[in-house]
Amino acid sequence: MAYNLNFAESEPSRAEIDALADPVLIEFGAPWCGHCQAAQPIIAEALADYPDLPHIKIEDGPGRRLGRSFRVKLWPTLVLVKQGEELGRVVRPGSVDEIRRVLIC
Repeated sequence: MAYNLNFAESEPSRAEIDALADPVLIEFGAPWCGHCQAAQPIIAEALADYPDLPHIKIEDGPGRRLGRSFRVKLWPTLVLVKQGEELGRVVRPGSVDEIRRVLIC
C-alpha cells in the first residue's frame, strides 16, 4: 500500500488502529491545508523506500477523535504506530530524511 494520495473516506476508531499488528503510518491533515499540500512530495519520496508500510491519511479537524487521541496540534503530523504504541512522529516535515528517521524506528 505505500504512499496514499487520498484522505480516508471514514475515520477509523482508535481501537481499530491499536488492533493493527503491523506498523502503520498515519498522516493527519486536511486536503485544503497548504502545509499538507507542500509536504506531499517529500512524504511520497520517503515512503517510496517502504512500499509495504501502510499509509493512512486522516482528515483532521474539530470533533475528530482520532487526531485528538494522538494529541495532533499541527498539520501535517505523521505518526508511526504498531499495536497501539507510537514508535515515532514528525510534525510538519521539511525533508525526506526527517521522515525516514521516523520510518526506521
